[in-house]
Amino acid sequence: MNQRLIVSSALASALALGLVGQVAAQDKGKEKCYGIAKAGQNDCANLSGSHSCAGQSKVDNAADEWKYVAKGTCKDMKGKSEAEAKMAMKK
Repeated sequence: MNQRLIVSSALASALALGLVGQVAAQDKGKEKCYGIAKAGQNDCANLSGSHSCAGQSKVDNAADEWKYVAKGTCKDMKGKSEAEAKMAMKK
């Protein structure tokens, strides 16, 4: 029984590592762009800390909400980098 558990654990670990590598590869050509997410369409936690999950933004274009966009396109969308968004929140 222990041998079966060891083999199952090893297989699960190998599969998980493959998925992590795949996700990292997808994110290489993307950047976080703040202030462009529509309500309910943010990609993850916001800067203010009021939530920690995707899809929980309440208003369109909130300064502390972000979406992944292709690198170099954020400025074209009138978005901000993380540093710019933090500065805007302090004002």
